[in-house]
Amino acid sequence: MDVIADIAVQGAQMVLVLVLAPLFTGLVRKLKARLLRRRGPSIFQPYRDLLRLLRKEVVLAENASWLFRVAPYLIFAATWVAAALVPTFATGLVFSWSADLIAIIALLGSARFFLALAGLDIGTSFGGIGSSREMLIGTLAEPAMIMIVFTLALVVGSTQLATMAEHMLVPGVGLRVSLGLALIALVMVAIAENARIPVDNPATHLELTMVHEAMVLEYSGRHLAMIELASALKLQLYVALIACVFAPWGLARDGEGIAAYAIGTLAFLGKLAVGGFLLALFETSIAKMRVFRVPEFLGAALMLGLLGTLLLFVSRSL
Repeated sequence: MDVIADIAVQGAQMVLVLVLAPLFTGLVRKLKARLLRRRGPSIFQPYRDLLRLLRKEVVLAENASWLFRVAPYLIFAATWVAAALVPTFATGLVFSWSADLIAIIALLGSARFFLALAGLDIGTSFGGIGSSREMLIGTLAEPAMIMIVFTLALVVGSTQLATMAEHMLVPGVGLRVSLGLALIALVMVAIAENARIPVDNPATHLELTMVHEAMVLEYSGRHLAMIELASALKLQLYVALIACVFAPWGLARDGEGIAAYAIGTLAFLGKLAVGGFLLALFETSIAKMRVFRVPEFLGAALMLGLLGTLLLFVSRSL
């Protein structure tokens, strides 16, 4: 019975991230509209958009290969698995042993690889521009993410997220400059990886600046629905990751029971609400930067991660 209960809790985690991802995207859009003194769409609009896309017929270009048709499912699967590995309401899940930060980076890197290939497959100029820009961002964001992982691993002694969350709950951790630098760097990487302002604007289709939208312009129907859902999952993943590592309060531990899981779920919903408000507030208070300044933005994230690692080495050698 214990095994069945553990599998049920793990399944609830996978369903929870899948169900909440469009809601979180809708919440951010609604909050941005309200901050700009507009009414904005309903927070449930992303669900309607996904259902509408699923009902539409798929239109493929004549020169589309099998890779173009398969890529949306591979991107969605890799992103869903990565999002399900991040502890949201509990830490002692069945697959906690595999919830490793490096594994999550690898899964997201695989999704990026297939998305870039799909953008190049049709052979359009927009797809090529978007793929080249996406890979440029990836080559800068992934080293910054690795330095953040090094910083966290030096503090905690592990790269497993469940271990990190439980370590951060210990009162002796306290405030550390290196953790603050890692948090700022992780937020910057999350903004770049999710194509948010100031790096990219997912609400526009300006050919001179768009990155993510340029790669998916040729998709339609259920293929586009898979990519849009994967994009929502990725945005929620980074918020859950930041909450798990830097604000793990409310997470249920192994064997604490249904009440603890319910409290953990409510706490996760609260963290998503706070994260959505901060993201909407940030995006409405800053302008989009030009593309050639993105390397400077991500270079700053890399330097912050490197500085956090060096500070830990220096403080331990004194």
